[in-house]
Amino acid sequence: MATIEYVTDDMTIGEVISQYPIAARALMECGMGCINCPSAQMETIEEAAKVHGLAPDLIRKYVNFRISTVEELQANANADSDASDTDAE
Repeated sequence: MATIEYVTDDMTIGEVISQYPIAARALMECGMGCINCPSAQMETIEEAAKVHGLAPDLIRKYVNFRISTVEELQANANADSDASDTDAE
C-alpha cells in the first residue's frame, strides 16, 4: 500500500499545522517544540528539522504517518456511523 504524502519538505510549519492540526503534536514528539514560534511558521519542514539537528525525511515520514493514522480512524468512524444509521432504518 502506497503512503500518501500529506506533508512535503517544502511546506512551511504554518501550512502544515493549518491544514493538519495533528501535525503540531507529531512535530513536538519529534523534538520540534518551537512550532508556535513566529519564525518557525515561515520555515519549511526541512529547514526546521535541520535547525534542530533532525533528519528532514524522518520528520516528514513520521508526520505523514500520524496524519494518515488520524485520517484512517476518522474514515472508519464515519463508516461505522453510516452503518449504524442504515441499521436503524
